[in-house]
Amino acid sequence: MVSKELVKELNEQMNYEFYSAHIYLATAAYCSNESLDGFANFFLAQAEEERYHAMKFYNFIIDMGARAVVDELPKPNRDFSSVLDAFEKSLQHEKDVTARIYKLADRALDEREHATMTFLNWFIEEQVEEEATFDSIIQKLKRIENDSNAFYMLESELGKRTFSPE
Repeated sequence: MVSKELVKELNEQMNYEFYSAHIYLATAAYCSNESLDGFANFFLAQAEEERYHAMKFYNFIIDMGARAVVDELPKPNRDFSSVLDAFEKSLQHEKDVTARIYKLADRALDEREHATMTFLNWFIEEQVEEEATFDSIIQKLKRIENDSNAFYMLESELGKRTFSPE
């Protein structure tokens, strides 16, 4: 049986995943305002993915016989100095998510809550992919510098991104 403290932390992570979606929606709005539609599309797809993650937590909590508790969301950052800044802040956010998932996995391990440990393994693997994706885009943006053609090509590439659950 899942402890009350572990359920509390699972709920906190569910809400943090909803907050992540909120962050990426705000980042997409920044990109749209700058007429960077391909980058906006990337962040809109990222927001959908984060909502999907939140719902995985929601369903797991329910399946474990506990109550999913949805809380209010903090105001996301909406100000960026550039698209590079937006991606660097997003990478830092993903690193924060990774740290939270690790902490949650440590709690599940300490409690020998095997179902939760198995559930969280998916997120641990997912975070490797998330961080690598943002880091790769950041490296490309840094290499591009002021090359408007390369910038346009990257934006076009990211404009094709879609999200489809597993």
